[in-house]
Amino acid sequence: MYESIIEIDLHGKNAYQARVAIDAALRRARAGVYRIRIIHGYSSGTTLMELVCTEYARHPRVLRIATGANRGVTELVLREF
Repeated sequence: MYESIIEIDLHGKNAYQARVAIDAALRRARAGVYRIRIIHGYSSGTTLMELVCTEYARHPRVLRIATGANRGVTELVLREF
């Protein structure tokens, strides 16, 4: 099946498990994938959100980080649509 957005739910994961999940998604993202949507939550702390924003903003495959009205979700933009 063709996917243009990969979605990862990090609820219940620690920082190490989150890195492993995000790195795996980046590795399996093919040419058709233009975003990786990371659901990290917001109400119970911002540790995972900060991890995503600081570590993956400078990743070679990530063009930019996108956040929206829902502060519990961050998207890694791999290419513009």
